[in-house]
Amino acid sequence: MTGTILGSPDIDRALTRIAHEILERNGGAANIVLLGIPTRGLPLAERLAAKIATVESGFDARERCGALDITMYRDDLYRQPTRTIGPTTLPPQGIDDAVVILVDDVFHTGRTIRAALDAVKDVGRPQSVQLAVLVDRGHRELPIRADFVGKNIPTSRSERVDVHLTEVDGEDAVILTGGER
Repeated sequence: MTGTILGSPDIDRALTRIAHEILERNGGAANIVLLGIPTRGLPLAERLAAKIATVESGFDARERCGALDITMYRDDLYRQPTRTIGPTTLPPQGIDDAVVILVDDVFHTGRTIRAALDAVKDVGRPQSVQLAVLVDRGHRELPIRADFVGKNIPTSRSERVDVHLTEVDGEDAVILTGGER
């Protein structure tokens, strides 16, 4: 199967559901901080924070959302050493004793999240770390799983899942390309 798997309304519904699941699991938003993994995890984190703010009074979406650059924590730097290092921006209160929700677009092998966990330990000591992803495509190489998933899309290793977001790409879509099953 190749083509658009999720359109704009599907992505919006998935993020609304994830926002509610985050609130239910954590008994509200009192201690939640969202950290998006650039590039597309950051706008997803911002959207989730905005959705949480519509449900939870007193939750400031801008003050509780940040970006976590994982470039220097990746285990493939020797393969692609010319990566641009991006900023890590933490909420003003930091992440110590907070429930940190890492947000990314596609969950695949688990290596990006392993790098993110290493980055988190260098910027603070959260109470706990949870993971929210728009798409889980399988093929884990590390014992890591997502706590909140927008859509599970079983793929072959030769297939590619591309997430397009309006903030980065001018449109919202999740597209599956390539491969034979």
